[in-house]
Amino acid sequence: MIVPIVEFCISNLANGAQKALEQLERDPNLDIIEYGCLSYCGKCAKSLYALVDGEPVTAETPEELVEKIYQHIEDNPMF
Repeated sequence: MIVPIVEFCISNLANGAQKALEQLERDPNLDIIEYGCLSYCGKCAKSLYALVDGEPVTAETPEELVEKIYQHIEDNPMF
């Protein structure tokens, strides 16, 4: 089974995305990775974001980010 990869920038975690990461880490069907920087500084400065299988997903709140990440995974199946 191919598992979606969700990547977080450490700076964005400090800006509020940490709550989203903690919630997503409880899902055994996701591979969560933290990086020092993902080179999306413009997005990072303006909103919470994560890369889902290499595609940026942005939101205003951690809860919205989690919802949008799952929606992105559902809209972009990996098979």
